[in-house]
Amino acid sequence: MQQMQQELLTEIVIHLSHSHQQMARILSAKRQVTVRMAQLIDVLPNEHPHLNGLSGLVDSSTEVTKSVISFLNSIADLEEAVADSMTHVLKAIGNSGDEE
Repeated sequence: MQQMQQELLTEIVIHLSHSHQQMARILSAKRQVTVRMAQLIDVLPNEHPHLNGLSGLVDSSTEVTKSVISFLNSIADLEEAVADSMTHVLKAIGNSGDEE
C-alpha cells in the first residue's frame, strides 16, 4: 500500500512538473512579445512619432504597459501554482510518512 502511494505521488509530481514546464514556456513566449513591443516603442523617434498625436502615443504606451503587467501577473500566477502544487505534494508525503 505504501509503495502504491509513493508511486502515485511520484506520478503526480511528474505531471505537475510537465504542467509547470508548459506554463513556463507560455510565459517565455509572452515575455518575448513584451520585450519586442518595448523594443519597437524604444525605436520610435522622441519627436513627432506620427502616432495620431499625443493620444496615439499614450494609447501605444498604455498597451506596452498592459503587456508588461500581464506578463508579471502571469509569472506571479505560475509561482503561486507551483507553490500550491508543492504544498499539496509535501503534505501528502508527510501524511504517508506518518503512516509508517
